[in-house]
Amino acid sequence: MTELPKIFDPAEIEARWYGHWEEKGLFRPDRPDAEPFTIVIPPPNVTGSLHIGHALDNTLQDILIRHARLQGKDSLWVVGMDHAGIATQMVVERNLDSQGVRRTEMSREAFIEHVWEWKAQSGGAITRQLRRLGASCDWANERFTMDPGFSKAVLKVFVDLFREKLIYRDKRLVNWDPKFATAISDLEVETREVQGKFWHLKYPLEDGGGFIHVATTRPETMLADMAVAVHPEDERYRRLIGAKVRLPLTGRLVPIIADEHADPELGSGAVKITPGHDFNDFEVGRRAGFRAADMLNMLDAAGRVVQTSDGLIPQELVGLDRFEARKRVEALLAAEGLIDKVEDRIIQTPYGDRSGVVIEPWLTDQWYVDAATLARPAIEAVRTGKIKVVPKTWEKTWFNWLENIQPWCVSRQLWWGHQIPAWYDDKGNVFVAETEREAQAEAGEGVVLRRDPDVLDTWFSSALWPFATLGWPEPTEKLRRHYPNDVVISGFDIIFFWDARMAMQGIHFMGEVPWKTLYLHGLVRDAKGQKMSKSKGNTVDPLGLIDRYGADALRFTLAAMESQGRDIKLDEKRIEGYRNFATKLWNAARFCQANGIGGSNRLEPPEAKLPVNRWIIGETVALVQALDLAMADYRFDESANLLYHFTWDRFCDWYLELIKPLLAGEGADEVRSVASWVLDQILVMLHPFMPFITEELWHAMGDRPTEIILARWPMPDARALDPAAGEEIDWLIRVVNGIRTARVELNINPAAKLDLVVRDADPRTGERLRRNDAALKRLARIDAITSDSGQAVGGAAQIIVDEATFILPLEGVIDLAAERARLAKALEAAEKERDMLAKRLGNPSFVERAKPEAVAKARADHEEKASDAEKYRSALARLG
Repeated sequence: MTELPKIFDPAEIEARWYGHWEEKGLFRPDRPDAEPFTIVIPPPNVTGSLHIGHALDNTLQDILIRHARLQGKDSLWVVGMDHAGIATQMVVERNLDSQGVRRTEMSREAFIEHVWEWKAQSGGAITRQLRRLGASCDWANERFTMDPGFSKAVLKVFVDLFREKLIYRDKRLVNWDPKFATAISDLEVETREVQGKFWHLKYPLEDGGGFIHVATTRPETMLADMAVAVHPEDERYRRLIGAKVRLPLTGRLVPIIADEHADPELGSGAVKITPGHDFNDFEVGRRAGFRAADMLNMLDAAGRVVQTSDGLIPQELVGLDRFEARKRVEALLAAEGLIDKVEDRIIQTPYGDRSGVVIEPWLTDQWYVDAATLARPAIEAVRTGKIKVVPKTWEKTWFNWLENIQPWCVSRQLWWGHQIPAWYDDKGNVFVAETEREAQAEAGEGVVLRRDPDVLDTWFSSALWPFATLGWPEPTEKLRRHYPNDVVISGFDIIFFWDARMAMQGIHFMGEVPWKTLYLHGLVRDAKGQKMSKSKGNTVDPLGLIDRYGADALRFTLAAMESQGRDIKLDEKRIEGYRNFATKLWNAARFCQANGIGGSNRLEPPEAKLPVNRWIIGETVALVQALDLAMADYRFDESANLLYHFTWDRFCDWYLELIKPLLAGEGADEVRSVASWVLDQILVMLHPFMPFITEELWHAMGDRPTEIILARWPMPDARALDPAAGEEIDWLIRVVNGIRTARVELNINPAAKLDLVVRDADPRTGERLRRNDAALKRLARIDAITSDSGQAVGGAAQIIVDEATFILPLEGVIDLAAERARLAKALEAAEKERDMLAKRLGNPSFVERAKPEAVAKARADHEEKASDAEKYRSALARLG
């Protein structure tokens, strides 16, 4: 054994052990004949840094992979990074700007070289941070979505889908970022509440017979209006359907059309339709028969006004920024008396999450995937159980989104990423191939080709992660053994962007699902339940928490609070509490060392005759059984809580206390053998959750043939269960707990030794009292134990356990009258506060109007006061 220091220091332990594991290749032991178990990490952005969501996501994955490794499986945790097209390009452009260099002043090739240089020097900080968390990934085979092998897979998928007519080019609306001049995904759009305005406009009818009234938050878009829509059942406008209005400023004649998008209950019931600049209007326009090619576009890529194809925008507006154009359009309309009114209003406004500018719905030519066709097998896979969704409640979201899926825009107007393998000739013909040579051969000799400058959306490449990371399209042994993966873990917020797309691409190209289980966890919120954001100042740095409390404490907290998809309210006090749990385990190991208890050399339970040993062996076996069930059901919270309560309550607080007198007696060897075996079982079972402290204690307790990371998971042996011993020790614990609770409730001096009178004990309880006399006296601070002789016992506390009553005479021990008065006063105060809070919670006005956190606090306070009242009432009852 190596003597443990008095103070548990997580920082020193974590740095030492992680380097040791990685250097010796212990994260990926060679087990070619073992059952495979595979997880692929949601690839973090190469520009990213570890946030609390990453910490949760990767802790859960590491728990599963370490658990499978301990079970002897061929465990593979695929690790890597996403090239993060727009994020990386933004970072590198910013670096170049600081040097006085603009991207537009250099060639594409030169810029790409700068990106690779940046990646080599600064990219991948998050993978170093994941090591701080203890993530036991297969770092020796780390992948990157721009690796040559992975890029080959991306190109093949694009070409194959194109040839199957599942990828095509189309003109549609996209989320357009005017700062970066590229289409972006919905995930890269954040909606903010902005103080804006609502303009009510008058559009003149063509026949001069009056006006039709519309309203808009973006008056400048009227320059590209193509219709006014009314509800087909709206009696006010039925006679106008088919008539035309002459738009102000442009003079364009546009029809009044019938469409259910117009809500008669909102505003005037008439809606201006700008199909080239609004997603809803685009669909209305298509239903009205407008071809996308004919829809008007009034903005360029930078968000400046351009002339529409009909040439009707006043020249003074052309070239203005969209927001400048808004002011000028408002002034021109006001001058013509065509503004009814302007209202102040909070507007839900889309912003680019990286650019910080307002996103514009923009009509442009892009590459699209026929997602609806690819979605059908993914829907069926969940419906038939080939993919198990945990928690099951997310199945409804899965079906709803995939059954209503829109074409997936996969092209981006960037330089960094997988350049689309499409070439055009001067006539606009497109040739799609994996290489330029193949495209040229298809086009014919002498035909001049130019390559599409766009790159693919990063979600397109990350959708291939479960199989492209394993070597596909090459038929590798790793691919054969580890596809499909066993489980993927992700936040519910990327169920559409990543999870569903992995299912679509995996089934299409591999012929089977990419993973058997999809586990979706919730968000990590602050202690009050609020979503974390920099603007609120409530974000949490996981590395700072690791510095303060250790990685083990943070990991255990996240696991203990992860309740299948529910959001986590992260309270730093919980992390501190689990750091104290680690310290408790540390001190228990030091106690064992001091009493000659070291590491065990056996997997099966030792032979035991003493009831206390047979009890703890049975408790350990029961824990293994319960833990196996919880882990199989992905109940991380239940698993952590089982380990916590067994380690703290059963082992540290009870077993070690119960064996203290036995360590110098006749059964000392048996006690040491059992205690060492139980501690080993605890360390192995706790290892997936708290890898660092368990590895340190594993080696400190004695010479080991291997590190704990490669130890063997306990096997539950029902033959080791001894119900009789278990019942007896449980009885002893209940008696001691009852006496201890009464002492605390009645303010009895902890050092005072009391007499104990036992009434109505049956023969079995009498035998238990005789066998456990010394332990009961020591643990409950009892001087003498006597049976009830029939005399009345005045002023006493009573504890009932099974059929017997245990009486603590208190005459002369405490001032009974003063204690009754104190408890009665405390009871009255607690009941008063409880009832006041109940009245507040019963008031609908408070529950409906108060902030959610205020209502939650009131409920928690009510529960606390109700519990206090019950405690004081019980204490009064004990006094008789």
